[in-house]
Amino acid sequence: MTLEDRIETFDQLGRIIKEYLESLRSQGRPISKDDPICTATLSNIIETSIEEAGILNRWFTRQNILTALSGISQILYRKNIISWLKPWNPESLSPKIPLKIGVIMAGNLPLVGFHDFLSVLITGHKFIGKLSSRDDRLLPMISNIISIINKDLFENIEFTEEKLYGIDAIIATGSNNTFRYFDYYFGKYPHIFRKNRNGVAILKGNETTDELASLGDDIFTYFGLGCRNVSKVFVPDNYEFHKLFEALEKFSFITEHNKYMNNYQYYKSVYLLNKIPHYDNGFLILKQDKTYHSPVSVLFYDNYASIEKLADRLVSDSSFLQCVAANETPGLKTVPFGKTQFPELWDYADNINTIDFLINL
Repeated sequence: MTLEDRIETFDQLGRIIKEYLESLRSQGRPISKDDPICTATLSNIIETSIEEAGILNRWFTRQNILTALSGISQILYRKNIISWLKPWNPESLSPKIPLKIGVIMAGNLPLVGFHDFLSVLITGHKFIGKLSSRDDRLLPMISNIISIINKDLFENIEFTEEKLYGIDAIIATGSNNTFRYFDYYFGKYPHIFRKNRNGVAILKGNETTDELASLGDDIFTYFGLGCRNVSKVFVPDNYEFHKLFEALEKFSFITEHNKYMNNYQYYKSVYLLNKIPHYDNGFLILKQDKTYHSPVSVLFYDNYASIEKLADRLVSDSSFLQCVAANETPGLKTVPFGKTQFPELWDYADNINTIDFLINL
């Protein structure tokens, strides 16, 4: 199977997902039957998987799963994939002997391991996936669609519930605690191990209401459970938080989610009982804290006096950070407000180039 075949397969996968999403936006307009692959059968496969995933994991709301699918559809088109792979010689992306790459998936977000799945297959290797029990319906759904598009590529996909054996390399994503487990059991293999990271935002006090509302997407999408979610904001001294809370009011619908509100009520009680200063708008708690990782329903903040010194600090702490949401800031690579959950193919988790790792095994 050639690299072109693989690119075509993922391009077609992206078009199928996009057409499915467009059918929803068009009030149930059926997927086009002009393309024999884009049939109602595929729509049923996707719908069934979304329903099952939501039943198994209450954090996986329908909207959050659709958001994840939308992010995938936005990156899976031929021109984008070719641009992503341009730095490498095509021959290096088609190994004579494909290797078995074990991939241990996190389960905090819908389809959170898709980029690793794509990277292994696009480089011509075999994907051996160990799914999280919290997210074991959606990636097999993607695999089922691939089986219809390209049976040869499908043969390079395997999911297992057993311990990974007979692999040549491994990619594993988890918490700081599971990192030690990964290192103990799989450290002998060539590997990429990922730990906890967080997204942060920088506010300068001159952001528009629309920009602050977009920041809300970075905070609340997936209920803040992802490493690219903004869990902390840096604000100038004497920042007026009422502007931020006013812009975030559009996200009050989150009060309808029981698991999120259970977290909110718990931390509200803890902070009140312990007389810990905080701001509260009824569904989000804002607490000053030096650390980066905030609990669900809590957004940490800290003040800064100099944007230059803050930039230096964030560069120094880059090993704890996945992304920085802000308007253009000298000395920092930033992401526009509202875009943290939509990385490009070349925005590698933990800044580790997965393609480089896979072609140099």
